[in-house]
Amino acid sequence: MLYVLLAISVFGLITSSVFTGMVLVAVARYLRERRTAESELRQHPGFTPPLTLLKPLAGAEPDLEAHLASFFEQDYLKFEILFCAREANDPGLEIARRVAARFPQIPAKFMSTGEPPCINAKVASMELMERSAAHDILVISDSDVRVTPDYLRAVALPFADEKVGGMCCLYRGVAAGGGLWARLEAVGMSVEMTAGVLVARMMEGMQFVLGPTMAFRRDAIRQMGGFKVTADYCADDFVLGNETWKLGQTVVLSHHAIDHIVINLSLIASLKHQVRWMKSTRFSRPKGHFGTALTFSMPFGLLGLAAGLLLGHPLWGIALLLWAIASREALSIAVGRMVVRDPSWLNLLVLYPVRDLMGFLFWAASYMGSRILWRGRVFQLLPGGKMRAAK
Repeated sequence: MLYVLLAISVFGLITSSVFTGMVLVAVARYLRERRTAESELRQHPGFTPPLTLLKPLAGAEPDLEAHLASFFEQDYLKFEILFCAREANDPGLEIARRVAARFPQIPAKFMSTGEPPCINAKVASMELMERSAAHDILVISDSDVRVTPDYLRAVALPFADEKVGGMCCLYRGVAAGGGLWARLEAVGMSVEMTAGVLVARMMEGMQFVLGPTMAFRRDAIRQMGGFKVTADYCADDFVLGNETWKLGQTVVLSHHAIDHIVINLSLIASLKHQVRWMKSTRFSRPKGHFGTALTFSMPFGLLGLAAGLLLGHPLWGIALLLWAIASREALSIAVGRMVVRDPSWLNLLVLYPVRDLMGFLFWAASYMGSRILWRGRVFQLLPGGKMRAAK
């Protein structure tokens, strides 16, 4: 039995190492493309089509004022920002009004939907904002995102190609409030999420987008039936990108990475958020999600260590554990440091192997039921990624 466990450990380390190799190939390709994109941005700085930013809000999140201000501080010629929440007196909208008053030169509108007619309240906000948008390229970003002044120029660049219907940005996790659990979640965003996206892009092309920042041509959104096509989905970003791809339009992964702020500071909040995300992925992309188990290395390294010690071959066990750690360190540097430019060496080198083990546990937990907790309400996920209110 112990030799069986040892064999499982070696098999898992081989598959995770193969995955690491695929990531490294994808990283090299991405970095070459980024150098080209940055060169084009320097050579053609005048491509600045008018944009409309859509900002759904729900409450006053930590540092929301600073995050919203970063969108007003753009080095861009013509854009507007639309804000929408469920209630007109939403605290997030009040903060947005206060920030907008500091930038009177930037057109801004503030809206509310009332009680949304669909399960995903964000969709109702996006539908309302789309109807009010003055421009035909729509940029949607989450409230827990922080950007640099060159953000809109980078977002606009892919749309110089008329075949492009949608785009999205990679993101690095930022534990703005510090704390162990926030740091562990942040490094998962920077490395684990990004690695999966780069490999998926290399293997099958971009057939999805990432929610923290995504942008679309208005005609693509209208051709798919409007934002309401995602009304019953948890992973609305995946659906929007996939529908754009189905229309025959190109979806682009930008060279520009943004800051995704981790606002789940406690252990329980962090666990709930990450299990919800894993369950959503399981229902949206069931086959790919199932295979994700073979991309983790630390569970197999620890299994090998235990089997080696029990078999009386401690050096075997230690070697297998070191193999697992080396695989994760290679990922953390290539993806976390080189691709999304995460500045935290502590997160990348010390915490990511721990996060890899946690990621496996979240993956296992994703198969324990179909219910998720989202903004204080319990929903049941259905095949294909749809959801309904839990009974």
